Amino acid sequence: MKKRNCHIRSMGHHSSRINSLVFPVVMGCLAALMLSSALIYLYLDAVYQSDGQLVNSHVGCLSQHFKLPVMKNCSPWLQCSQIKAEVRKIKLIGLGAVKKVYLAEWRGHKVALSELASLEYREDFLHGLSMLQALQGPLVVQLVGFCLENNTMVTQHHPHGSLLNLEDVLAQQKYQHLNTWHIRLRLATDYVSILHYLHNSPAGRRVMCDSNSLEKTLSQFLLTNDFHLVVNDLDALPEVNPSRGKLVKCGSRELTGEFVAPEQLWPFRGSGKPFSDDLMPPYDEKTDIWKIPDLTQFIMARTAGGDLVHFHLFQIHKECKDVDPKLRPSALDVLKAYKSVYGAIVRETSGYRDML
Repeated sequence: MKKRNCHIRSMGHHSSRINSLVFPVVMGCLAALMLSSALIYLYLDAVYQSDGQLVNSHVGCLSQHFKLPVMKNCSPWLQCSQIKAEVRKIKLIGLGAVKKVYLAEWRGHKVALSELASLEYREDFLHGLSMLQALQGPLVVQLVGFCLENNTMVTQHHPHGSLLNLEDVLAQQKYQHLNTWHIRLRLATDYVSILHYLHNSPAGRRVMCDSNSLEKTLSQFLLTNDFHLVVNDLDALPEVNPSRGKLVKCGSRELTGEFVAPEQLWPFRGSGKPFSDDLMPPYDEKTDIWKIPDLTQFIMARTAGGDLVHFHLFQIHKECKDVDPKLRPSALDVLKAYKSVYGAIVRETSGYRDML
């Protein structure tokens, strides 16, 4: 009996020793997990301001001033005389119905020089310029100057081009290390941040009307050198104010296809009734929300970890695709979901590595 009691005491002592060793390890793991979660949210808060906007990379410039990446000081927007004398065309890099875009040089800096392509679209050109002026900030391409006399504007040049070039850019050897779900989800989050900004902008609630196909929508965004997005083409950005009954119609022609929102389609297309712009109902900014899942699908592509991202985004994307626009989330709701998913996946993957 004494031996048995001694054995029991010995086992109890051994168990208490194990507990005393395991408990600190478990607590340490929990503390590390909590710390990693805190760091994730601190990182996200550093990248995004509370209203969902990216932190400005050229903070400190006064209104109507610009500062290109290698400039030490801010400079006032270029005027006609400076553009005519100092901006030199290099080559044509873009051609659309409204603008011709040239790679140009100003005092050793590469810039984009846009010229009106046809007087027929001067109103669209001027609208785009007015939006660039009104919406200057970290989510919008930086305006360098303009000249109304000859219908030109100068903006910051981004060598990677539009979001259409994403796969080609990431396929380059020097950028292959950036071809991760982290970077791609960050780009998708930038896209949603831009929509949130446009829907709550200083110039009112704006709708991206020049987005009737995936390719056309992708062309509206530029990929920056540090792999973020800025919106570039603002020629078709009408204002809506549903509380005042102010809605929009994106053009006067019939829209078709699955990419555009259901409310943008001719409601009598099944009855054989011919399209009439006068009878076409207007709509609001929720058309932009409908398109978010398709843009994110393109951005995420088939990168490793992308399936997990799509799994986590399934519910919010399902809500974006609600046939009733009133039931779709706001851009801010989607932005919060994206940021939450980013943090959740980082925690999950870091926890899995710790287990290994």
